Amino acid sequence: MSIQSRTLSLLAGVALSLASATAVAETASPGYENGSNGAPSGAAMAVDLVVARPLGLVATVLGTVVFVAALPFELLAGNVADPARKLVVEPAAYTFTRPLGEDVN
Repeated sequence: MSIQSRTLSLLAGVALSLASATAVAETASPGYENGSNGAPSGAAMAVDLVVARPLGLVATVLGTVVFVAALPFELLAGNVADPARKLVVEPAAYTFTRPLGEDVN
């Protein structure tokens, strides 16, 4: 199995883990949704801090590795913006710029 195949498999595993962890947290705790004032609950913040942010960091690093590996081919094809946005910018924004507990469920 090549390094690129392993990286893609690991990235897919991270994405599936993130999806399943948030689904489990959403069904496991009834107070998980936003409170009456629209702010995320404490449970949502805790799940975000312990599960979603670390997985987002892993997805950002792996996305960057995949992007750099694919960069020569994307340059030849003339399409660098889309892979950069999907593999690097969106995971980084999810991890580092959104408020704690928001968009976890």
